[in-house]
Amino acid sequence: MKRFPKVLKKIFYVAVAVLIPGLLILNAIQAERYMKIEREIKELEKKQVQLVEENEKLITDISLLSSSQRIGAIAENDLDMHKAESEEIVRVEMEKKK
Repeated sequence: MKRFPKVLKKIFYVAVAVLIPGLLILNAIQAERYMKIEREIKELEKKQVQLVEENEKLITDISLLSSSQRIGAIAENDLDMHKAESEEIVRVEMEKKK
């Protein structure tokens, strides 16, 4: 009967001897995965900053290109257009059918 506890002790020691290196290996694998994900996050954050800066530049360009002064200058200089005089304006009104 005394032999049974000795066998259990040996099994326990062998299990501990196998589990400790196994857990250390798992810990190293998890640390590597964590570092990889952390690098990806940093790269994505850099890309996000670049995209925000580019978006701000594009918004500024849109506001500059759509300004009424610029459009007026293009109409007058490039397209030979001019502002309509009051006698050139024709108003059309349509009545609703009942």
